Amino acid sequence: MNKGDVVVETTGLGRSYGTKQVLDDVSISLRAGEVTGFVGANGAGKTTAIRLMLGLLRGNGRTLFLGHPLHYWGAPGTVVGAVLGGVAGHPRHRLRQHLRMVAAGSAVPDRRVDEVLDTVGLTGAARLRLSELSLGMAQRVGIAQALLADPPVLVLDEPANGLDPHSIRWLRDFLRGQAALGRAVLVSSHLLSEMEQMADHVLVLTRGRVVAAAPMAQLLERVDSRRTVTVECPDLSALAGLVEANGGRLRPMGHQRATVTGLDRVRVGALALEATVPLYELREERPSLEDFYLGVAEEEFKIS
Repeated sequence: MNKGDVVVETTGLGRSYGTKQVLDDVSISLRAGEVTGFVGANGAGKTTAIRLMLGLLRGNGRTLFLGHPLHYWGAPGTVVGAVLGGVAGHPRHRLRQHLRMVAAGSAVPDRRVDEVLDTVGLTGAARLRLSELSLGMAQRVGIAQALLADPPVLVLDEPANGLDPHSIRWLRDFLRGQAALGRAVLVSSHLLSEMEQMADHVLVLTRGRVVAAAPMAQLLERVDSRRTVTVECPDLSALAGLVEANGGRLRPMGHQRATVTGLDRVRVGALALEATVPLYELREERPSLEDFYLGVAEEEFKIS
C-alpha cells in the first residue's frame, strides 16, 4: 500500500429517523498516509456517518475497506481501529489489565499492549485504574485500543472534545505521525480551525450533506482569495477610481473608511502612492476557515 492509495471508499451514505433525513448521500474517500478532517457543527451528522461506515447503524450506502465490506474481514480490528469516545471497561480494572483483555479478544499477543502504551505515552500510567484516568488519558487509552491490532485505518469521532490545549497539541502531532507511518486517518470535529493544522483533506458536513470537500491546501487558497483590505482615506472617490481601473472594487463604509476586494494590501498601497492619494489606514484581513465555510454552507442551501 502506497501513500495516496484509496484505503476506504464510502458512497451514498444515508439515514433517516422517521420522516427526518439526517444524512443524505454522503461519500468519503480515505487515502493511505493522509489525515482527513470531517467537520461540521454539532448535530450535522458526523457521528451518524461514522457509525454507518463501521456497520454500527443501518442505513443507505456502502463502505469498502481495502476493497471489501468490513464484515468480509475475519478480524475487523486488523483493518480499522475506531475511537468513538469513552473507555468501555470496569472502572476498577487497571489500564494494562484492561488492554490485555481487549487484546485477547482480538487474538493480539500481550507484548503488543506495552508497545501501544509506549506509543500513546501511557507507560507510566499502566497500573492506574480506569476510574483514575483524566479525560486526556482516557482519550489516549481509546487510541491505544484502536491500535492494538495494528490496523491501516484509524477513525476518531470528536477526539478533541473537552481536552486542554496541551492534550490537543499532542493529539494533532500524534495523528500526523500516524499518517506519516502510512495509515489513513479520519478525524471528526466541529472545529475547522483545528483541521487547518492537522488535515491534508477536509470534508464539511452541514445538515447531513457534504457542502465542501477538497485538499486543505486548496481550501486555504480559496480562503486567501477572499482577503479583504480595509482603508481609511480622505479622498475615497479618487481611490475608488484607481482600484476599479486595476480590477478591484471599493465599497465605502462611512467616515472615510472603505473595504477593497480584488487587490491585495501591497497593490492598493502602491497605487495610492503613485497617485499621491493619502491613506490613514491600510490593513488586510483573512477570513477564518469557520467564517469561510459558514458562508459556503449558507450559499449551498440558498441554491438548494
